[in-house]
Order: sequence, then C-alpha cells, then structure tokens
Amino acid sequence: MARIPATAVAASGLVGGYAVARWTKKRPLGGVALAAAGAVAAREWQRQSGGKAAAGLTAAYVAAFAGSHPLAKKVGAWPAVFSVAGAMAAASWAVGRQNG
Repeated sequence: MARIPATAVAASGLVGGYAVARWTKKRPLGGVALAAAGAVAAREWQRQSGGKAAAGLTAAYVAAFAGSHPLAKKVGAWPAVFSVAGAMAAASWAVGRQNG
C-alpha cells in the first residue's frame, strides 16, 4: 500500500478541516478532520524523522491552525488557510529532506 507523504497530509488537513467546518457549519466536525490529519501526519513524521522532529512539526501544525485565525482577519479566510497550509507543507518537506 502506497503511503501519502506527511507533507500532503498536513497541508490537506489544514485546508480540509477548514472546508469541512465551513461547508457543514459544524466547527467541531472540522476539528475532527483537522485532528485526524494531524495524527496521521505526526505518525509519519515520527516514522521518517524521529520523535523530536515529529514533536516540532506537530507544534508547527497547531501553530499554523491557530495562526490562520488572526491572519484571516487581514487577508481573508481562504487565503489565510492556503498560506498556513503552504508554510506547513514547506516545513514538513524541509525537515523530512534534512532527516531523510
């Protein structure tokens, strides 16, 4: 079975979590999607790069989610979500490349 890269899972979790919350109008459901993707990404980061890298990237994932809220007030919701998803993907890729 092919693995989906943690980089894609993390970015998709941020975008998908927001999309689910927005379109269903149920924020907790979006949180479930966000958390599920974060857990899958964290497990893959752990496998690929070890515990310290996984902890750092998981913290970055949570920070990206939190940071999207004030950013959205400045640039709009979707641009904020795509910006933090891109930053998270870049961080994940850089750490994976360094440790891979």
